[in-house]
Amino acid sequence: MIISIEHQVKLVVFSLASGIITGILFDIYRIIRGFENPNKVITYIQDILFWIMSSILVFIFLLYFNYAYVGFYVYLFIIVGIFFYLKLASNIFIKVLYNSINIIGKLLRVLKNTILFPIELLIYKIKNKKVK
Repeated sequence: MIISIEHQVKLVVFSLASGIITGILFDIYRIIRGFENPNKVITYIQDILFWIMSSILVFIFLLYFNYAYVGFYVYLFIIVGIFFYLKLASNIFIKVLYNSINIIGKLLRVLKNTILFPIELLIYKIKNKKVK
């Protein structure tokens, strides 16, 4: 089957993009799972579930943009996209994501404390009034 040059360029670009998306999903998975080594069986199951989910998402992405044409060089460029992402942008993305999660967590704690403080103060006053 002869494919036009334009379609071949789209295949390459979207294959690289799906590799980058897979790398981003892998970094998010690493942040969620944590960097320590939990139980080997649980890690094995989590890894299998991650790669199943990731392959489904990549297939849907390629189905939408490449009409699910999956040849050898599509796999090759997905691997190249993952490799370039992991070498060039992974460390930066992990640091930004980790810092963002920490900042959001701190903001949520401050918000929770700000909202709950008057309620806790009221409960404290009521309890102390009953004790006396």
